[in-house]
Amino acid sequence: MAILENFEPKNVFHYFEEICGIPHGSGNTKQISDYLVNFAKEHDLKYVQDDMNNVVIYKPATPGYENAPTVILQGHMDMVCAKCPEIEHDFTKDGLKLVVKDGFLSAEGTTLGGDDGIAVAYGLALLDSTDLPHPALEVVFTVDEETGLLGADGFDCSLLKGRRMINLDSEKEGCLWVSCAGGVAGNSYLPVRRVDASGRKVNVKVCGLVGGHSGAEIHKNRASANILMGQFLYELSHVCGYALKELEGGQQDNVITKECKAVLLVLPEEISQITSLAKKMQKDFRAEYTGTDDTITIQITEEGDMDAQVLHPTSQEKVLFYLMNMPFGVKKMSGTIENLVETSCNPGILKLYGDELFVQTSIRSSVGTAKEALSHKIQYLTEFLGGEYETEGAYPAWEYRKASPLRDKMVEIYKNMYDKDLDVVAIHAGLECGIFYERMENLDCTSLGPDILDIHTSKERLDMASVKRVWEYLTEVLKNLKD
Repeated sequence: MAILENFEPKNVFHYFEEICGIPHGSGNTKQISDYLVNFAKEHDLKYVQDDMNNVVIYKPATPGYENAPTVILQGHMDMVCAKCPEIEHDFTKDGLKLVVKDGFLSAEGTTLGGDDGIAVAYGLALLDSTDLPHPALEVVFTVDEETGLLGADGFDCSLLKGRRMINLDSEKEGCLWVSCAGGVAGNSYLPVRRVDASGRKVNVKVCGLVGGHSGAEIHKNRASANILMGQFLYELSHVCGYALKELEGGQQDNVITKECKAVLLVLPEEISQITSLAKKMQKDFRAEYTGTDDTITIQITEEGDMDAQVLHPTSQEKVLFYLMNMPFGVKKMSGTIENLVETSCNPGILKLYGDELFVQTSIRSSVGTAKEALSHKIQYLTEFLGGEYETEGAYPAWEYRKASPLRDKMVEIYKNMYDKDLDVVAIHAGLECGIFYERMENLDCTSLGPDILDIHTSKERLDMASVKRVWEYLTEVLKNLKD
C-alpha cells in the first residue's frame, strides 16, 4: 500500500510518491526525465525532451476554453540532496523513505525534494485530469535548477506559445511571488604548497547547525560551518603551532553549510589546549547565535601519530587569511521594499585539495551592479592571495512588472475564495522566472506553492493541508483564465 494513498488531493500525492521513488538529485535527472516522457506517451500527449533532459508536455484546452490564451505551468524536477551524517542513503540510486507525522510529509533523515517535486506532482495531476476546466497547457519541467538554473538557461523558449506563466516553485502559501534576485556562483582557486610533517592526528568538526536555503533563509541569522571553522582555525593559530592537512565543508553553494571538517597535525602536549579552545568557542558561538543556531558543536577527536603532507606555513597563512575575510550573509537590505534582502552571499562549498583551496560562493542581488561589486570583492581577495577566480551559472533578476493582468486576476480569485488578501511579494531567492521573463517578450509571470519548511535540509517537511489548498486555488485560477 502506498503511504500517501489516502491523502487528498489523491492524484497530486500519488504522483509525488512516485517521484520520491526515483532518484532525482541535481545532475542525476535522466531517470525522472524519462519517467515524464513515458507519462506523456501513456496519456497520448505531445511532448519534447531536449538534450539536457528538460521536458515540456502539451495538453489541449478543455471544451469551452479553446480560444483562451495558453497557460504555461513550470517547475524543476531536480532536488537538493542533503542528509543527516548518520544516515546511510545513496541519492544516486535510493528512493526516499517517506514519513507522515502531524500533518507534515518528510523523508527519513534526508531532504524531501518538495522543492520542487510538488510542482512536478501538480503538473502531472493537471495533465492527467479529465474533469478540470482549463486553457491549453504547456507544462515545463526543467533540470538542475538547484545548481544554477542550468536547465532553464539551456531551454529553447521557442517551444512555448503561451505568454502567461505560473511558476510552482514557491514555498509559502498565501504569497504570490512576482520578482526575485539574480545570482551567480563565484569560484575561488587558491594554490597551496605542501611539506612533509609528523605529529598527532586531530580531527576537528563543526556541526549541529541548522543550515538552510541561502536565498530564502539567509536573513535568519543562521551560522555557516565554513565561517565558524575559519574563526576556530584562526584563533587556534594563536594557541598552538598546528599544521593543516585536510579541510572540507558543504556540498552546494545555495545551502548554508551545516558541517565542516578539518584534520590537523599537532604536538601531543598541545591537545589539551585545542580541546579547551573548542569548548570556549562552542560556548561563544552558541551565545552569538542564541535563538537561531543553539546547538553549534565543535568536536575534537584524537587519533594516533602519523606522517603526512600538510600545508606549508605560508600557504596555511594564506588559507586562514581567506577564511577570515570571505564574506557571508546579508550584505545589504533593500532600500525600497521593506524586509527584502537586496544583496547576500554564501560560501557553500569549501574543499582543500592537494595543491589548491577551492571555494564556491553563491552571490545574489536584485541590483545587478551590487551583484558585480560583491563578486569583484571576492575576486580581489582571491587574486590578492595569488589565486584565480571565475564565475559560472549567472542568472538574471526577475524584474517586477507593474502591469500584470495575470497577477491581478490571481489576487482577485484568492480574495473571492478566502476573503483575505493575497500577499504579493518580491523575494531574494533565485527563480527560473527571471530567465523566461528575459527571453520571452511580454511574458506575464507569477509564482506560487504550498508551505514547505526547512528546504535544502534533512528537516524539510511539506504541509499536506497546504498542498490541498494550493491545489484548489491553482485549479480555480485555471478555471477563471478563460479570456
